[in-house]
Amino acid sequence: MSLEPIHSSSHSSTYPSELPLSKVSHEVPRISIATLTPDLFIRRYRMPGVPVILTGMISPEQDWTLNFLSERLKQQEFLLRRYGKERYQQDKRTWTSIGSGVPPESRSFLDYAELLRSGEAQEQDIYLAKCSIHPTPLAKTEAVEAIAAHLETLGLHQPASSLNLWIGPGGHTECLHYDPTDGTLIQLHGSKQVALFPPSQTSNLYPFPFYVHLWHGMRVRSWFSRVYPDRPDFEAFPKLRHALSDRYDLVLKQGEILYIPAGWWHEVTALGDEMVCSLNRFWQVPPRRALLSWPRWRVFLGSACALPNVGLSLVRAFFSRDRQQKIKEILQMF
Repeated sequence: MSLEPIHSSSHSSTYPSELPLSKVSHEVPRISIATLTPDLFIRRYRMPGVPVILTGMISPEQDWTLNFLSERLKQQEFLLRRYGKERYQQDKRTWTSIGSGVPPESRSFLDYAELLRSGEAQEQDIYLAKCSIHPTPLAKTEAVEAIAAHLETLGLHQPASSLNLWIGPGGHTECLHYDPTDGTLIQLHGSKQVALFPPSQTSNLYPFPFYVHLWHGMRVRSWFSRVYPDRPDFEAFPKLRHALSDRYDLVLKQGEILYIPAGWWHEVTALGDEMVCSLNRFWQVPPRRALLSWPRWRVFLGSACALPNVGLSLVRAFFSRDRQQKIKEILQMF
């Protein structure tokens, strides 16, 4: 099943005048849970691997504001990623860490909340990412219980991860990448701009080669792109033109859930000037789609290449003074 193309005026990036590009964005459907049967979801979206926005699962009152989170998480420790604003002005090919490979720092939630309120989190692009909510009071909230019940009724009952918390300042971007498992991005406060590209565009998006893991272990990811889709460099990446003609754009609003099938490239930007909060969960991929997915095989090859480097890092961590923290940081990369 394909998604219908539409012309979009919401994409505001400017391309070099000497390299004109016809900007066409495709539409991701919004479907109310009230009108979506399990059979329809599985047949139309899950089995073929087609993204969809799910609405009506979360009550508008279930808004995870910064005050709400502070009251429940208090002094609980979380790992933060300090990206730094200058990162997004650099050539990605020079990066030595990406995503979960960025060295983390441990802070209490109330400390992080103060960084958000003071504006330092935005100035330094400090992000609380991929932290499981299961050891926290958030796991017992009405929103989480409602989301779990709705997703299970749609046939999503084989999770590949726990529910993960993502909190950051407006303006933060998680750069273009894909995941080897299906994912659900659950928006609980604020909105996010999401750019999607289908798995068929993988080679045109110039992923890091899978053998980069031999040198960088899991600090650099072969499932991340070396391009900036909103600042295309067609001289260095000429095939990017083809990928941009197959781009999907959407704004995920508070209370909505985006289903992202494995292999679909996505770049996610927090909108506005305040804190933005999401949950996500990864899911097992249907066997046929899993077997035939080249992007998934690239992840497995990259992970295999990373094993010697990761093993050596674990040995060094075991003999370090702060053994537990070092090992925790290494495991956080997975």
